[in-house]
Amino acid sequence: MTVVRNPYTGETVGSVPVTDATAVDDVMRRARRGRLAARGLSRGARAAILDRAARLVEDRAESFARLIVSEAGKTITQARKETARAVNTLALSAAEARRNAGEIVPFDAYEGSEHRQGWFTREPLGVIVAITPYNDPLNLVAHKLGPALAGGNAVVLKPSALTPLSALRLVDTLIEAGLPEEVVTVVNGGADLGAALVAVRDVRMVSFTGGFATGEAIARTAGLKRLAMDLGGNAPVIVLADADLGLAVESCVSGAFWAAGQNCIGTQRVLVAREVYEEFRDAFVARTRTLRTGDPSDERTDVGPMITPEAARAARDRVDAALAAGATLLCGNELEGSLYSPTVLENVPADSAARREEAFAPVVMVQPVDSFEEAIEVANEIDYSLHAGVFTARIDRALAAARLLEAGGVMINDSSDYRFDAMPFGGFTYGSMGREGVRFAFEEMTQPKTVCVNGTDGP
Repeated sequence: MTVVRNPYTGETVGSVPVTDATAVDDVMRRARRGRLAARGLSRGARAAILDRAARLVEDRAESFARLIVSEAGKTITQARKETARAVNTLALSAAEARRNAGEIVPFDAYEGSEHRQGWFTREPLGVIVAITPYNDPLNLVAHKLGPALAGGNAVVLKPSALTPLSALRLVDTLIEAGLPEEVVTVVNGGADLGAALVAVRDVRMVSFTGGFATGEAIARTAGLKRLAMDLGGNAPVIVLADADLGLAVESCVSGAFWAAGQNCIGTQRVLVAREVYEEFRDAFVARTRTLRTGDPSDERTDVGPMITPEAARAARDRVDAALAAGATLLCGNELEGSLYSPTVLENVPADSAARREEAFAPVVMVQPVDSFEEAIEVANEIDYSLHAGVFTARIDRALAAARLLEAGGVMINDSSDYRFDAMPFGGFTYGSMGREGVRFAFEEMTQPKTVCVNGTDGP
């Protein structure tokens, strides 16, 4: 059994059975039955199940939110928002099951095909392995399951061993809503189990959210199957001299420290026009100092714990290394158990891990830049990117930044951490494989089948 602990108190929240890697054959036998059961569901039936599940989650929103707080350490405010997003994700998936059925193909528009007509449908892939992280234990699971079920697939779900309880409750809710039990198989285990699953030939797709090292290992092991991966980020936000500094400060503070910084699109590098750098920096640090760190179940808490004390210590060690290399600490870097205070750095060396690697912690660096061109160059210096942001009052600069920034999404007059569940979401440079966002994930998780009828206009 794996014990699930509250990141803040260390108390046991629950436990789940562990699936050994040697049991993969049994898991796949069930998944194959699930594939047949899923294919037996009409589009309307899939949509109805997803709609009912969305309503059930909405009706039990506070219970789901409290579970997220207890196993993931998100503040109650953040957990409620995640629950609301999961409701939306399920509802969007239901709509996709009804809407995205395929298209008419205009065969007769081309010479030699005048007597042909036809269409293509979107058909399920079969069995999908979904591997999810701890930082959004409900909505990221919904982002895997919703589109996969809408498309008529069976799923083997491997949630994070640190936060499996929200995933299990969501699956139970889907079954209560009418989903045949064997359509989703939940397994709990370590890297050896994950490696065994992704290597199975009958698995037609692996959908993974997590780190680059694991993503590379999956790519080496998976063989000939579809891969969709949302990997790490190191998001830049550019603040130009004509920006609304009040909006930029508030948005970037939220973007940097939401979910204790355990956020792949969280703001990590803020690049500020030198003319307004000191004003922005001082206001940013002052606002950061007002954030309350502590008990995530307290309505007044702004920043809860990191997922484990070990993760918090690793964040501090990385900051200490940057400070030893010449960075300046503006605030934070205080550690108490799994609580790590919101930390702001400047003068971070270009080769420092704190600047070049994903922090996945409440750590942000601020840096002055002397031109728009320099801001773009520094923003693009990392070879992987999910989101970026830019604050400016000039539409020409905003559109130029949107064109030049190497990122999967560019948020204008918003921080990098904005995400709407219907938008395409994924990496842009190294490691970019597929897209999430319900419609786009649905299309990744289905395949076109063309039907062409050859006939004549008359006897």
